[in-house]
Amino acid sequence: MRRGISGVVGLAVGLVLGVLSTWGYMSQPRLIQAGTSDRFEDYVMVTGAVAVNPRAPTDGVWLLDYRSGKLLATVIDRNLGKITGWAEMDLVAEFGLQPRQNVHFMMTTGNIALGQAALYLVETTSGKFGVYSLGTDATTIPARFAIRRHDLGFFRAPEQKK
Repeated sequence: MRRGISGVVGLAVGLVLGVLSTWGYMSQPRLIQAGTSDRFEDYVMVTGAVAVNPRAPTDGVWLLDYRSGKLLATVIDRNLGKITGWAEMDLVAEFGLQPRQNVHFMMTTGNIALGQAALYLVETTSGKFGVYSLGTDATTIPARFAIRRHDLGFFRAPEQKK
């Protein structure tokens, strides 16, 4: 009889601990992450944080336009919910591409500092890999945004022409 009672008590304790553990796990807040990129025909768009004001996180939007060969970037004014204007970079010149060359770009963002994302941009045909960020351009009045290159190199050795 004694074994039967200790078995029931053990089962009850196990059930209570299981319920409490499940409740504790399920009651923790979950981080919801939305997709930050999309592609349609000749356009690729990604988003990432821009450190305009450390107390006010701001979204940046990167748009790669294959048709014009440009990388565009803007910041959303969080108070007005409006686009602040576009910064642009000529990707043909930046990556040393020939006009009408068959190219394929891939891009994504990642966090490099609190509230600041970097754009990682790859051109798969040439093997070039660039790292960029979006920030204020102190040389303009009023201050505007500019695309800054942090690095541009190769992720594989360039192919030799025969």
